[in-house]
Amino acid sequence: MPQDWRRGLAVVAHPDDMEYGASGAVARWTDEGRTVSYLLASRGEAGIDGMSPEEAGPLREREQIAGAAAVGVDRVEFLDHPDGVIEYGLPLRRDLAAGIRRNRPDLVVLINHRDSWSGGGLNMADHRHVGLAALDAVRDAGNRWVFQDLLAQGLEPWDGVRYIAVAASPHATHAVDIGDTLDRAVASLLEHRAYLEALGQSEQDVEHFLRTHATRVGRRFNGTPACDFELITL
Repeated sequence: MPQDWRRGLAVVAHPDDMEYGASGAVARWTDEGRTVSYLLASRGEAGIDGMSPEEAGPLREREQIAGAAAVGVDRVEFLDHPDGVIEYGLPLRRDLAAGIRRNRPDLVVLINHRDSWSGGGLNMADHRHVGLAALDAVRDAGNRWVFQDLLAQGLEPWDGVRYIAVAASPHATHAVDIGDTLDRAVASLLEHRAYLEALGQSEQDVEHFLRTHATRVGRRFNGTPACDFELITL
């Protein structure tokens, strides 16, 4: 992975998206002195079957903030698009472009926006729509004449994104060694206690999943536990 960047912004659909695989890389980056922020399209309010959205949204927000803190991220922003039915379109692109202008990152991190995962499972609509909108929003953020109302908010264009790193992509090309930060990746996912309980996942299940995946990725790259990305250079 490139090392010539200082500020990163992760753009995802839901709480827990970063914790299922990419947070180990974030922990390494923050340990190196880089700044990483999170921008979430929703609060994950539709993610717990036995809990109303009104109750689940604030709870999952708190869990996400705690999970981010475990890997050195102290800036987490939620855009309040409706969980489960996030639509690709101009409103989403505008909100993401505004977030990119606010954070002014060199690197943008996304979760897989392809139709399927590397193992062949079908990806969900929220992931696909947010990922695709974020790809477009990177360019929107740099164009003064797109979403001109953002200028009135003091959000000047930002065309400084040099790399987009797509986690969990079936077309992964690069990887980050997370041998020293895998424990913190596990800890970050375990902060989503209510969500994991609703899924029936124990601490042992979480640790087994993350370690198994990181080890499998590592075999393809440098032999140590790793997080893989599809890297898009701008």
